[in-house]
This record gives sequence, structure tokens and C-alpha cells, in this order.
Amino acid sequence: MTLQELKYLVALADHGHFGRAAEACFITQSTLSTQIKKLEDFLGVTLFDRSLKRVTPTPIGREILAAARNIVEESERIRELAKHAQDPMSRTLHLGVIPTLGPYYLPHALTLVHKKHPGLRLLLREEMTPQILEHLVDGRLDAGLLALPVTDDSLRVEPLFYEPFFAALPAGHALAKQDVLKVSDIMKEKLLLLDEGHCLRDQALDVCGTGSRGREEVRATSLETLRQMVAMGLGLTLMPALSVDAAPRANKKAVEIRPFKKPAPGRTIGLVWRKRAPFPETFERLAATLKATLPTEVEPV
Repeated sequence: MTLQELKYLVALADHGHFGRAAEACFITQSTLSTQIKKLEDFLGVTLFDRSLKRVTPTPIGREILAAARNIVEESERIRELAKHAQDPMSRTLHLGVIPTLGPYYLPHALTLVHKKHPGLRLLLREEMTPQILEHLVDGRLDAGLLALPVTDDSLRVEPLFYEPFFAALPAGHALAKQDVLKVSDIMKEKLLLLDEGHCLRDQALDVCGTGSRGREEVRATSLETLRQMVAMGLGLTLMPALSVDAAPRANKKAVEIRPFKKPAPGRTIGLVWRKRAPFPETFERLAATLKATLPTEVEPV
């Protein structure tokens, strides 16, 4: 029994027809038929019911097919591992990104990565922090860009940069008369927050105090919705530095942005991946690339 015979088995099951399966395998129909019969003789069982219009696995054939798929998939994984070992930056990574970071940081990051590592393909998934951490553990994501800290001991964390927060105020607000604010200036104001599940919500509450929970009037599902609410005069909010200049032109006059006195409150953004992930050099070099060229709005860590 050979790996190639198992590939023929999987192809025939997928196509349900000797001719189409042979074509997909780039062999003749007679060769495929001979190889399947050879495999059946070796195993001592009939793998396919050939009496039907569509060639269909027998009950024992279905069980053997499931095992064969696993073997074929693992063999492909071995090939990929060998390929990545030759060049760890020529591979595909599934990357999770939190929604309050993705739209504002990814244009910079993707341009940088494509220029530095053209063989690295990033498949992006925008999710909130709990989902990113869950999918890192179960393997559906290879890495995540999110706000720290992350306390899971199975994950490696590489801090990338510190992103200060700014106060977003309705135009004409009394605090807008000040060039620089202190955190204490906003502690008694109406604070607009993101909905439950967004890490930025918890970070804003950490900055402004848990008493802010009782002062929130509206919860938003995105930073842009928060910005609109501020423009409507419903309250003020905290905006991460990278999102500040992304305001629509119509909102720039309706929302006043003010920095905080240093050290300004903010968040640390990091790259996170599984400690036991193969070829950690990929993630280490990716993190080093992102840290080497930072957007002007953020600070090195």
C-alpha cells in the first residue's frame, strides 16, 4: 500500500467517477482502475460499489477513506513543513486582529510586510479578543494582533508598540478650551463606551474608573459609531491614536480631539502566537519587522 494509492482512493471518492478522478490525477482511467483494484486486493475488501451510477464507497470503504484522508492531509503538511523550513517567511498565516485596531493599523502593517516578506501571505480575520484567544488555542488562527496583557501560558507574547489614547469631545465642549487634558478632567463626564466584549471598553473603564459604568448613556459597536455619537453631543469618549485621523471630513469640525498630559493613558499592542507552533522564526521575524517601522502616532516599547 502506497501513499499514491491512497491519493487515488480519495480522488475516486471525491469525483465518484473513474474517468473524472483519473483526469484529476493526470493518469489514464485504466491505470486508476488497476491501482484501486490492487489496493482492494491488498486489503482484502471491496472499497467501492461500482454498480451505481456514481461510484460510491462501501461501508468499510468509508471508514478506510476517512483514515486515508488523514494520511494524505498529514503528508501534505509534512511537505509544507519542509518547505517552510527552507524559508520560514514563505507561508500562509491566519491572523486575527481586534476591530479597534484593524482598520487603522493594517494598511501600514500589510504594506510593510508585503515589501519586506513578499512570500508571506496573511489571511485576516477581524474578531474580538476572547474569540482571537480561543481560536489561537484551537488552531484556527496562527497569530493575533491585540491589546495586552494576555495571560495564557500556552501563548507567546511580543509587545509591538504603545498606542496613546486621546479624548474625543463634542465641538464647543468646555474641556475643548484646554490644549492638554488630565485624566481627572474627564472622570465626571458622560463617557461613551463600546459594547461588551471589546477590550477597548475595559481599557476605557480602567482609565476613567469603574464609576464610569453608571454614567454611560449609549454603547456602540465600533469606534466610528462612537465618533458619530460624540459629534451628536451625546458625551465624550477615548480614541486610540491610530484612529484619530481616520475621522470622516464631515466629523472633523464636530469632534474636538485633545491629548492627555504625559504619561498619557493608552494600550500596548502585541503579536501573540502559540508557544508550540512550528517554525517560531516566522512569528519572531514578523514581529521584528512590525516593530522596526512604526506609525508616527504610536510609541516604541
